[in-house]
Order: sequence, then structure tokens, then C-alpha cells
Amino acid sequence: MSTAGFSRAVGSGPSFPSTRPRRLRSTPALRRMVAETRLHPADLVLPVFVKEGLSEPAPIASMPGVVQHTRESVRKAAAEAVALGLGGIMLFGVPETKDAVGSGATDPDGILNVVTRDVRAEVGDDLVVMADLCLDEFTDHGHCGVLTPGGEVDNDATLVRYAEMGLALADAGVHMVGPSGMMDGQVGFVRAALDHADRTDVGVFAYSAKYASAFYGPFRDAVESSLTGDRRAYQQDPANGAEALREVALDIAEGADTVMVKPAMSYLDVVARVADRFDVPVAAYQISGEYSMIEGAAAHGWIDRERAIAESVLSIRRAGASIVLTYWAAELAASLR
Repeated sequence: MSTAGFSRAVGSGPSFPSTRPRRLRSTPALRRMVAETRLHPADLVLPVFVKEGLSEPAPIASMPGVVQHTRESVRKAAAEAVALGLGGIMLFGVPETKDAVGSGATDPDGILNVVTRDVRAEVGDDLVVMADLCLDEFTDHGHCGVLTPGGEVDNDATLVRYAEMGLALADAGVHMVGPSGMMDGQVGFVRAALDHADRTDVGVFAYSAKYASAFYGPFRDAVESSLTGDRRAYQQDPANGAEALREVALDIAEGADTVMVKPAMSYLDVVARVADRFDVPVAAYQISGEYSMIEGAAAHGWIDRERAIAESVLSIRRAGASIVLTYWAAELAASLR
């Protein structure tokens, strides 16, 4: 068509878009080339549960595909994580016995400290070995700290136990401790205890904005929680977003090396606000309820499982998290390869 013919056609015909974004979506190669957010195995951390006394891995009914590991099977999972190029592994211990102060958390022969030594011996420095620093798995009342005679969580007495737990995990060889109890001052207290013991090499992976969420249900099955009641007196109110920024700022001031938002998918706005505001690595934890909803819907044929997994984790990265804790970490890493 001549220039004159083109002009007549434009002038006399219907209006049309001057730009066409669809051109960049027309083939898989084009979509791949212009993708703004990408997943990489090193972005992913695998949370694992290890139960004391198991002779073989035990499936967790409310988390299809996830197990309580044995000491031997978790070493294999850690070795696989290295082979897949994962960023890290987060260890949770499930003890055979519990008491009011969570003695098993600081016992050198307690399951979490033993497994930390096992995993570190297996992977050395090829994988970031992290451990959850909290008492809830180890207390017979299921709360994240020591209780007052009236049954409330005693913040400052709990800090002492957290410091002791941090030192025990450092002795076991952990690279980073993950204070997750949402006690006021927990990061600073643990950091000071580590520094005083000349363990400046151990990092603090802070659960800075941890919400009192309904989506933790399957996790409590996984760790065989003894909790009655709830944790709303110390975990964050789901109604609040600005409060998370204050919590994160406090943790950074107290010495946190990384900060985390938990849960992830219902709190992507919080992830984005934290990532925009602060210049430390930001993590988000795709928790048990998020995992189980997708697995349950997929089992009924209601959604495409593989696409839903990838999309859900991609959304967390897109919101600004540079690190994602997800129970699909190994599966995703294998697919990315």
C-alpha cells in the first residue's frame, strides 16, 4: 500500500491501537526473553521436619508429599538440595518429650541440635544450614516461650531461653538461626549472646513480620504441636501492614542479617512494602496452609498443579522477596534445571 493509501485507510477506518503489547506475548521465546521476574534454585530454601526416634520417614497427612524425616533421610534431603543448587535448608525438630521450658531446644543431644550437626557434616558450606529458633516445638504447652504463673508468655524470660538456644545451635554448626517467636527484642538478645560468645560468624535470619494466621494449621500437625488457644498476643494482627515495617526496622537495628514476612501469599502487600523500604535481603515463607490448599485443589483436579506451584512462588518473588521458603523448593529446582 502506498503512503497515500495508508493515510486514507487510517483516516477513514476505525481507530486502532498505536501500541500492541501482545506482540511480546506471542511466542514462548518472546515471553521468556522479556520476563521481568525469574526463579532460580538459589532463591529457594527448603523447610524440613525431623522427628526424634523415627526409623523411617513418616508422611504428614495434612501436607501431601511432605514427611517427618529421620536423621538419615534428612541428610539425603540436604545432599539433594546441594545437588539441585538450592539456597538453603531450614530445620525444625520434633522431640519425643516436651516440658514447660522447652529443655530439648538447648540440650546438645536434643533432636534439633543433633540434626544440625548431621546436616552440617553432610553439606559443609555448600548449603546454608538454618534452624528455627523457637520453643514451641519443645514446650508441653505449645507456646513460643516460657509462661508466667498466670499462663501468659513471659517475654523477657523467653529471651534468655532464646539466647541459650542460639548458642546451642551455634555449637551444633548452624550458619544462621531463625528467631521466629515474635518476642520483643529477640534479635538483639540473640545477637548479643552470639557476639559475646565470639560467634560473630553465625547469622540471624529474622522472622520479623510473622502474622497470627489461620494458614499454619498443617504445620502444627507436622511438628505435633501441643498448643491450646492461640498466639495472637505476640504474633502480628493480620489487619496491620504498617506495623510490619516497624517490626522489620527494629530487627535490622538489633542486628538482623535478613528479614522475613510469614505467611507469604496473603501478605504480598507487606512483602512489597518491606522490600521497597529496606536494603537487606527479604525472605517470605510460603507456609503449610498455602502448600496444602494448592495440593488439595490439584488432587481434586480443580487446578493445574505444576502451573499453580510455579505461579504462586513467582508471585512472591515478583512482590520483592529475594528468598522464598517453600516446601516445593526441591521440586521447583529440579524443574528449573
